[in-house]
Amino acid sequence: MGYNILIVDDSSVMRKIIIRNLNQSGIRADQEFEAGDGYEALNVCSKQTVHLILSDINMPNMDGITFIKEVRSRPELNHVKIIMITTEAGVEAVQNAINAGANGYIIKPFSPEQIAEKIKSVM
Repeated sequence: MGYNILIVDDSSVMRKIIIRNLNQSGIRADQEFEAGDGYEALNVCSKQTVHLILSDINMPNMDGITFIKEVRSRPELNHVKIIMITTEAGVEAVQNAINAGANGYIIKPFSPEQIAEKIKSVM
């Protein structure tokens, strides 16, 4: 089964890397959406059906933790699974993301296998 996946990262290059890794992992998205920060991502979520969000933490305008909290505050988005993809490897960063409502966490750099394993575990 495919999913509509939203990739949120302020780096367009990183968004393309994530999409390439998704494709290599065998995870098939019905639709892929991209956003450069939390505000853009919320706009996508208000207009599109999204099943899974892969989001960075460190972004301008609205960071990933604030974005997760905003998604979780909206009943119409409660079903959406959120996996953080970030360079923040510290226990505190991971705990902050989980406490905010993230379903999983992937540390950069990552492999297609790591993405597939994490997505399968949350979906």
